[in-house]
Amino acid sequence: MENPFDDTYFMKKALQEAESAFEKGEIPVGAVIVINDRIIARAHNLTEMLNDVTAHAEMQAITAAANFLGGKYLHNCTLYVTLEPCQMCAGALYWSQISKIVYGTRDDERGCIALNSKLHPKTKMVGGVLADEASELLKRFFIEKRNLN
Repeated sequence: MENPFDDTYFMKKALQEAESAFEKGEIPVGAVIVINDRIIARAHNLTEMLNDVTAHAEMQAITAAANFLGGKYLHNCTLYVTLEPCQMCAGALYWSQISKIVYGTRDDERGCIALNSKLHPKTKMVGGVLADEASELLKRFFIEKRNLN
C-alpha cells in the first residue's frame, strides 16, 4: 500500500500555516517539520506581530522542532515550506543539519538558490511541490496589500 504521507500531504499542511499568516496580515509563508511521517513543528511568518525581521516561518519551525527533539540538530527531519528559504533561513537550516528541505515556489530574487547560499552537504532539497498554490497565495496577499494602500 502506498504511503499517504508524501510531500504533497505535508506541503498542504504548510499551506494551511501560510493561510494563517495571510489572515494575520503576515506575508503568507508556512512551514512544517516532519520526522518519521509525524509533524513535530508548525509555523508561519510572524515578522509583523513580533516586530522581528528574523521571525520567518522556517526560523520559528526550527526552534519548535529543536525544542521538541531536545537538541539543536534536525537529523532525519524534513522541512516543508511554501516559499524557497531566504539566505538567513538557509544559514539556520545549514547549522541545524536538517536532512531535507521541500519548498513550494521559488523566490527568484531573495531565495537561497539565486543567492548561492550553501546548505549542509547532507541536506537534500526538492522544489516545486504545490508551487502554483503557494505562488497564488503570495500574489493574492500582495495584490490585496497594494489595494489597501
